Amino acid sequence: MFNVVIFGAPGSGKGTQSDKIVEKYGLVHLSTGDILRAEIAKGSEVGKIADGLISKGQFVPDDVIIAVLENAINEHPQAKGFIFDGFPRTVTQAEALDSILKKKNIRVGVMLNIDVDQNELVKRLLNRGKTSGRSDDNLITIQERINVYEQKTMPVIQFYDKQGKHVRIKGTGTLDEVFAQIEAAIDSRIS
Repeated sequence: MFNVVIFGAPGSGKGTQSDKIVEKYGLVHLSTGDILRAEIAKGSEVGKIADGLISKGQFVPDDVIIAVLENAINEHPQAKGFIFDGFPRTVTQAEALDSILKKKNIRVGVMLNIDVDQNELVKRLLNRGKTSGRSDDNLITIQERINVYEQKTMPVIQFYDKQGKHVRIKGTGTLDEVFAQIEAAIDSRIS
């Protein structure tokens, strides 16, 4: 089983590239954003907590998101592996993911960090907001999301650096150019 953490600021292209990874490698894509939006749509307790925070560009508490993700992993016992998109966002979450996977005798194989300039991120997210109707893709919330990302999630890069699993992916260029870097990183680590 091969597991990928796909990492990057909001608007870096994680979801788009995850779709390409799923297509090529057959991994299960677990997007915490998608999971939380589904909980919000259902009106669950987790959804109510998440909705109030996400609309302000803030993170859902670690304990809530860890429990949601562990449930999602357990729903796919036959998976060839997972792409973790939007998780982990803090070192606490990264440690929890290692612990969850260790119980199953598996681990993260690579952490792909899609790196995109902040001006480009803002442009992409504003464009996405026009087409998707996502309420969190407005300028004030976008800037807050990027600030929170930089403050809370950058230490996660160091966490995976220490494990030798962090690979920086240049996130500008065509979709295929970005994916070629991702393929090279995954192919060099699959055993």
